[in-house]
Amino acid sequence: MQLKALGSFKAEETVQLRMPVQRTAGPEGEKPEESGTSQIPGAAEPADGSASAEAASAERIRGGEKAGRSPRSRNRNPRKAPRPSLRSRLAADPRLAPLLGVLTASAARLAPHARRMKPEYPRPGRTDWRRWLPSWRQWLGGTLAGIGLSGFFLVVAYAATDIPDDLNSHATQQDNVYFWADGTPMARTGWVQRQEMPLRDIPEDVRWAVLAAENENFYNDPGISVMGLSRAVLRTFGQGDTQGGSTITQQYVKNAYLNQDQTVRRKFTEAMIALKLDNRMSKEEILESYLNTSWFGRGTYGIQRAAQAYYGKDVSELDAGEAAFLASLLKGAGLYDPTLSSANRDRAVERWTWTLDRMVDIGKLSPAERATYKKFPEPLKSNPLYSTGEQSDYLVELASQYAKKSGKITEKQFDLGGYQIYTTFDKKRENRLTDVVTKARKKALKDDPKTAKAVHYGAASVAADGRILAVYGGPDHRKQGYNESNATTVPAGTAFTPFVYAAGLQHGVRTTRDGERTPVTGESLYNGDHDVPVTTPEGPYWDRSGRKVAAGNDGEKSYGQISLRRAMALSVNTPFMQLGMDTGLDKVRATAVASGLLPSSIGARVPALSMGSSTPSAIRMAGGYSTFAAAGEHTEPYSVHRVTRNGAKIPLDLPEPRRAVRAEVAEEVGSALTESFRTAHPDGAPPTAKVAGKPGTTEKDTAAWYVGTHESVSTAVVVYRIDLTESLEPLPLEGLAGTADDSVPYGIWSGALGLSG
Repeated sequence: MQLKALGSFKAEETVQLRMPVQRTAGPEGEKPEESGTSQIPGAAEPADGSASAEAASAERIRGGEKAGRSPRSRNRNPRKAPRPSLRSRLAADPRLAPLLGVLTASAARLAPHARRMKPEYPRPGRTDWRRWLPSWRQWLGGTLAGIGLSGFFLVVAYAATDIPDDLNSHATQQDNVYFWADGTPMARTGWVQRQEMPLRDIPEDVRWAVLAAENENFYNDPGISVMGLSRAVLRTFGQGDTQGGSTITQQYVKNAYLNQDQTVRRKFTEAMIALKLDNRMSKEEILESYLNTSWFGRGTYGIQRAAQAYYGKDVSELDAGEAAFLASLLKGAGLYDPTLSSANRDRAVERWTWTLDRMVDIGKLSPAERATYKKFPEPLKSNPLYSTGEQSDYLVELASQYAKKSGKITEKQFDLGGYQIYTTFDKKRENRLTDVVTKARKKALKDDPKTAKAVHYGAASVAADGRILAVYGGPDHRKQGYNESNATTVPAGTAFTPFVYAAGLQHGVRTTRDGERTPVTGESLYNGDHDVPVTTPEGPYWDRSGRKVAAGNDGEKSYGQISLRRAMALSVNTPFMQLGMDTGLDKVRATAVASGLLPSSIGARVPALSMGSSTPSAIRMAGGYSTFAAAGEHTEPYSVHRVTRNGAKIPLDLPEPRRAVRAEVAEEVGSALTESFRTAHPDGAPPTAKVAGKPGTTEKDTAAWYVGTHESVSTAVVVYRIDLTESLEPLPLEGLAGTADDSVPYGIWSGALGLSG
């Protein structure tokens, strides 16, 4: 390179050029050397070699720079040396050098082929539009590259996709179904109608009807359909949805893990999870899960609820024709439920026929069997699995509480559903009891609407073995959740006296402080006069106000000396108030509790206890009287005798009978109650009927009872007034309970038992 000197320069003048700073790596820990200037070879160096001469020459060359500017400011942003290439850096690493050599050799061998693959446009040797077409090698290379990249992407996507831990709520939640004592459905509760069924309980014809209609190659596919996915993607881009092409596994994934959004992203995720699920679960497990989570219309999920909703039977009872129709609902229940429209019926019949034919084609139904299904199996007009309401809600409330307590089922577990609760409720008895109470309620509202607005009717029937057969809880649970049959708000009144009688017979009496207890029988005499003072071994019983406590009879009637059995038959009260004092109020309380009354409902230990100051419910009063019909053994009332979950039995702590009083005591009390019924209602039942019963009245006319037993089933009826909008304080009945000769509680009792009079 030559430099041409300007005319103004003289030969003795030196010329310096500023060159970029070069950084050279020195030994570790030392700073790289810097060179601020570089002289052209052959140029004379300054005579004195000083830095001032060098600076002066540089300033003459940059004549435009301002005088006085420091060298530091001029070198504030020096140019950096170029970064070494990737190749040089790799070559410098001894570990990567061999690999680099191999790659270099491979690249050299492939370079000629790569140049051939490189498109040249326009292509030489071609004319017209063919100049712009890639060669077959380019087409092949692009196709292979696309396949390779797609495969790589699918492998990464498969590895990155996890099966969700949590299933959708509707895929896990089930309803709870309640059954009458005869096994027929009574009610159901829950947000969804779904009950899981093991695959072994689903007939082969039902399984293959579904597979023939939805995925005949289910047992051979890898969990997805490539052709189906392709059609779904093309349809998405063309028409905005992802219809068609899903396998059973994909449909289960959509039902259980994903949502119903019709998007390519959801479809792709569905396919990845389906592939993993097919590797993790057996085909039987997938099919079982699919049949238990699919939507069949009429508010039902799963094949079991579909069978009950459309044909009123369990899935185990379906034939191939019914199964073929249910399989058609998987295509869209709104389009194939024949009860919705005539067009739906035409579609359903066509799909039903096609499904049966497909079962023949795949060898799962013989032509002879197919020939037997000529008539379309018409489904029920409506779903027989009705929701609860009105009276059945009271039954469900009692049954659910008992099932959870006895089966040790938590609230969370119960809310997830799937339980089948088999109750003790007798459908005929329940309907009869409900009808007779409803008539009494309507009559009261008609005769005295103002007073009757606050009237309540509680009733219950309990068998001698503790089974609750029927209850009346109120007019409508949705309007009044307060269960009148289970309420402990009003006193039992003189209906409590059989427990006092049983306590005296069981324990005997003591009339002196230090005297021995003496036995009591039905023939023992007591004073039956009205307003007789109650006595203790020390004398009259005084209340806190300083007054003598006296017993009174209905109608203020006196009977003189009267036997206890006769007093029970005539509902004379005063003998039993004194009998309670002689027996001991602690013994009376213990006998009542042993017979079935709740300890929390027993009144204070004062003379009024014998006159029924306790506040038992109708259920407990019926259970208490059933003790006398069961020869003195008491079994706690219960409303559920069996619970299963998806077919598996749940252990229940069912009550066992226990001895409350001696058998002869129970027999004597039962005999006195039979005489009471026959005396008050001589034509109330056939002469051979085993009937016993007694009315109950309260001091302030706040409640009226009738409790009795017919053929070992005890029924208690109570009528009372409480204005729930004001307080829970009982109000006077004001004639709503009728009279002694025309008692409303007795009318309900006899009507519920189907007796005359």
